[in-house]
Amino acid sequence: MNKIWRCRSPRTFFGLTAEYMESVYEQFFFLKYSGGWSLSEAYNLPLGLRKWFVARLLKQIKAENEAYENASKGRGNGSQELTSFNQPKMPHELAEQVKRQGS
Repeated sequence: MNKIWRCRSPRTFFGLTAEYMESVYEQFFFLKYSGGWSLSEAYNLPLGLRKWFVARLLKQIKAENEAYENASKGRGNGSQELTSFNQPKMPHELAEQVKRQGS
């Protein structure tokens, strides 16, 4: 005997879609690979907090890559010339040792 279902709409609302679960696994992978999180830490994060960490980590990586590119091209805030005013000074103890060895 065939059962007749009262609801004629397809039962697609139970469970999560494969596409959604893939995006969740991508977030887990990104947090583990780039952020050093364990799988259980990422899994147990509340959804909003996990999305915030993924977005913030992505923003940080983009900023670091941009700073690296600017530094490698010689432009940006990190490039400077050494002059007599901004050269690092030798520690006092080391300067005395160099004097003694030179004498």
